[in-house]
Amino acid sequence: MNLNAQRILLTGAAGGIGRQLSALLVARGARLCLVDRDQAAVDALAASLQNAATPTTQALALAADITSAEARAAIVGRMQATFGGIDIVVNLAGILDFRRFQDSDAATLQRILQVNVEAPLQLVRAVLSQMIAQGSGRIVNIGSMFGSIGFPGFAVYSASKFALRGFSQALRRELAGTGVGVTYISPRAVKTPLNPEVVHLMAERGMMRMDDAHWVAAEIVRAIEKEKSEAYIGFPEKLFARINAILPGVVDQGIAKQVPDILAFAERNR
Repeated sequence: MNLNAQRILLTGAAGGIGRQLSALLVARGARLCLVDRDQAAVDALAASLQNAATPTTQALALAADITSAEARAAIVGRMQATFGGIDIVVNLAGILDFRRFQDSDAATLQRILQVNVEAPLQLVRAVLSQMIAQGSGRIVNIGSMFGSIGFPGFAVYSASKFALRGFSQALRRELAGTGVGVTYISPRAVKTPLNPEVVHLMAERGMMRMDDAHWVAAEIVRAIEKEKSEAYIGFPEKLFARINAILPGVVDQGIAKQVPDILAFAERNR
């Protein structure tokens, strides 16, 4: 897929991966609708991208809470008015909480499911008829290795990403023959402010690997350009994801020794 002049809606645009991904898409001549809750951050991002703009590039910045039906409708309306339609939706926005499930609170649990599951599904629903009518389009859902491997301390986040992976797979099969494709992308942990400090400390102790946001963004672009159905980023985690699908007991044994230390870190995040 050539991304030049493609009309791309990107949620979570002002986050660590989002900023890097925006720059890479602009360099390829894409027309972007940058969506983030942080007005100042998304405006600054759009302004910074003008320096790298190509003749086909446009960057529309919108501050919006994608869990709001009114906000989603406004986003789609602005894209229609500005670009005349939508070619690609990248559901990047997401939040996580690292703690023992027994210490989680109802409000945070609900918010994670709203942002990570309901909002992307509803956004896809809002644009899908238009894509099918034009006979082309691509839905790109950014998941996580924790959407394939349930990991202690991330029970709610894992649940949300398992849901997004299942949705992506089912929708891809449902849309066969329509010209609309679905790509599910599964990075491992990424060095961004999304993670609480204790997660970075775990990485420093060698308990998990974290990738640079720019490298992950480049892998996302590569998966979109190649129109992949799924892309798992990071080794050996992508191997573990396959093993977990077939022999979860093997992964249970591999994680078991780490669980006390993981939960000790989780308790520090209470």
